[in-house]
Amino acid sequence: MADQQRPQVQEINISQEMKTSFMDYAMSVIVSRALPDVRDGLKPVHRRILYAMHDLGMHADKAYKKSARIVGEVIGKYHPHGDSAVYDTMVRMAQDFNYRYELVDGHGNFGSVDGDAAAAMRYTEARMSKISMEILRDINKDTIDYDENYDGTEREPLVLPARFPNLLVNGGSGIAVGMATNIPPHQLGEVIDALLAVSRDPEITIEELMQDYIYGPDFPTGGQILGRSGIRKAFETGKGSVTVRAKTEIEELSNGKPRIIVTELPFQVNKAKLVEKIAELVRDKKIDGITDLRDESDRDGMRVVIELRKDVNANVLLNNLYKQTALQTSFGINTLALVNGRPKVLTLKECLNHYLAHQVEVIERRTRYELNKAEARAHILEGLRVALDHIDEIITLIRESQTTDIAKEGLMTRFELSDKQAQAILDMRLQRLTGLEREKIESEYQQLINHIAELKAILADEEKVLEIIREELMEIRDRFNDTRRTEIIAGGVDFIEDEDLIPEETVVVTLTHQGYIKRLPATTYRSQRRGGRGIQGMGTNEDDFVEHLLSTSSHHTLLFFTNKGKVYRAKGYEVPEFSRTAKGIPIINLLGVEKGEWVNAVIAVDEFDEESYLFFTTKFGVSKRTSVSQFANIRKGGLIALNLREGDELISARLTDGNKDIIIGTKGGYLIRFPEVDVRPMGRTASGVKGISLREDDEVVSMEILEEDVYVLNVTTKGFGKRTPASEYRITGRGGKGILTCNLTERNGEVVTVKAVREEEDVMIITESGVLIRMPVDSISITGRNTQGVRLIRVQDEEEVATVARIAREEEVEEAIEGVAVEETEHLPGTTDQQQEETTEEE
Repeated sequence: MADQQRPQVQEINISQEMKTSFMDYAMSVIVSRALPDVRDGLKPVHRRILYAMHDLGMHADKAYKKSARIVGEVIGKYHPHGDSAVYDTMVRMAQDFNYRYELVDGHGNFGSVDGDAAAAMRYTEARMSKISMEILRDINKDTIDYDENYDGTEREPLVLPARFPNLLVNGGSGIAVGMATNIPPHQLGEVIDALLAVSRDPEITIEELMQDYIYGPDFPTGGQILGRSGIRKAFETGKGSVTVRAKTEIEELSNGKPRIIVTELPFQVNKAKLVEKIAELVRDKKIDGITDLRDESDRDGMRVVIELRKDVNANVLLNNLYKQTALQTSFGINTLALVNGRPKVLTLKECLNHYLAHQVEVIERRTRYELNKAEARAHILEGLRVALDHIDEIITLIRESQTTDIAKEGLMTRFELSDKQAQAILDMRLQRLTGLEREKIESEYQQLINHIAELKAILADEEKVLEIIREELMEIRDRFNDTRRTEIIAGGVDFIEDEDLIPEETVVVTLTHQGYIKRLPATTYRSQRRGGRGIQGMGTNEDDFVEHLLSTSSHHTLLFFTNKGKVYRAKGYEVPEFSRTAKGIPIINLLGVEKGEWVNAVIAVDEFDEESYLFFTTKFGVSKRTSVSQFANIRKGGLIALNLREGDELISARLTDGNKDIIIGTKGGYLIRFPEVDVRPMGRTASGVKGISLREDDEVVSMEILEEDVYVLNVTTKGFGKRTPASEYRITGRGGKGILTCNLTERNGEVVTVKAVREEEDVMIITESGVLIRMPVDSISITGRNTQGVRLIRVQDEEEVATVARIAREEEVEEAIEGVAVEETEHLPGTTDQQQEETTEEE
């Protein structure tokens, strides 16, 4: 007896138990919580909310009722979870920015696109929306299966009739265990048209559906989808990604200032956070040119205003906003849904076919229900007809019977009636014996006989079932269809690249010392010769100057190398075009350069071949030579050009043919010259090798390529400088300490830069306080290596020269531009006669 009372202990393998328990949990989450059913497009919680509202009579034509009452009904009968989970779900079903076609008609504060939460459930009211009534239509006609609820006291539907394809129309998202779904919403009319096409032609292809019926996702917040390649992939495989962009307009105010108006946002983007992000980018100077930012949205629609400076190119700044903010997002499509209780990734055609199969079952079950009901009524009417034909005999039989049971038995025996027919005769009121009532019974019976024949014909012919489905879908489409909100525009890999649409022409790209960049057609410089030479054509501020000037093609690639060892790319045509006098845009608006990062080399590349090289030198004397072909595929966000040690910086990058001599100069007044072949070609990610061995407290200030007929220019911190013939610097091996290039004393300071210059060039010397002086190279004295040089600029006691830049003269630009047709005109582009005369007088 004692042995029987002991607890029974069963040994279980813990590994096997963990596997079994986790799989049970995972399947519970997948089937009972996170994934929608392919037939009605609903998760269990959505289905229970709608069924509870239907059960409570909260139909679209009835009064609103408190949300708390709905939530209580759902968690009390069907969904044993927290009330907040149910209420949050119901709130989303009522939000026009979350659901393409709301399934709940909310009354009160149900949140906003700014991320504001809905009011508490005790304050808000709700009822079913008109379109959600179609999801539950015919639910009482035995069209679906039911199961017991969690405690066995109620019955709940396993799926709803869903008289429109809710899975595609409203989409859905969810995270299960080891899988997730993310289905975008679509336009109701397009989806129904696609369903009609599939029902008529089961062999229709997805390409044909995309071309003629369903064009792609249609988000409730509108926006624009770029390209169709992502849509096609998602429709054909069930997985894909589409780029969604805000809908914007660029306006120009009366004062000439441009502004950007945002009227629609990508799906699920928080407007308040977006505005905050833009303000943050402006504050951190990652975007320059925005003067005002306002949210003017109201009940009539969304409107975010971004006002810009007059000199800013609105299109370029907008593209920068697309890159750095949620004005452009990527929506990853994963059409994962439950098919017969199992998760499956579905193509567009499979979604439509599964829904059609569900509707066929719904219509067949509804037809059988109506057939059974009609046959049962016809059976009763047949008994009543018999009674009316023998009414006197029946009255006598009933009168002579002692009890109701005896009377029923007598009727069944005498007239061969069923139990139900006999009971119907006994329940018949005397008024049915009138002639008019007899005619009604006969008429109803004949109508039922015809109706039964029609119902049987429907069940016997699947095409008739499909025709009913088509008629009812078209009726829903006519009632609820609206216009498409999301525009699908050209873009992406399946469309023509911008470059194919832009004519190739010779252009001049300028980048100023303060980081302003612009593009001008080469004809601007050609025509300018008639208006006089000079900096007027450069279009700079008084405290700025052009540091990098390239004559290139609009289709060539520009490589921008920064002090942090990164390289960015842009096509020539991507640099915004400005007038001759405009200063351009901040380069931060074109490239994703970071704070504390500046461009110190710009190189134009036509072809990324193996025969050309890029030569790099850093502040710590490290040099590297890499084939240009290694930089063919650079992301828009930049790429590491060479790995730098902590504290090191890229000083210079130059394009070479592999056979040039390199000079590296240091602030301590030393210079080394060696053939670039001494540095073997290496990969993009390599750090490099020693170009010069630095003395203590010394660092590299310049790296140049020696061409023919050049001089070596040295400029020091105290404003002294000199030119030395390149022939005075002998060629040595790479990695040496170099030879003296300038005799440094307290009088002239340290070397600021070492430049390889020609006599026809100009140089700009800039002090730490921003004082600039421009001088021709041929005005600087020629002296030997071991000299101090002459004074080029006077600096104050505590001030020093900050940098020196080489500037090409206008004539040199003219000579670099060849093959450009120039219109014969007497004016500079964009000038009047008076303006041109003033320019000539100034020069």
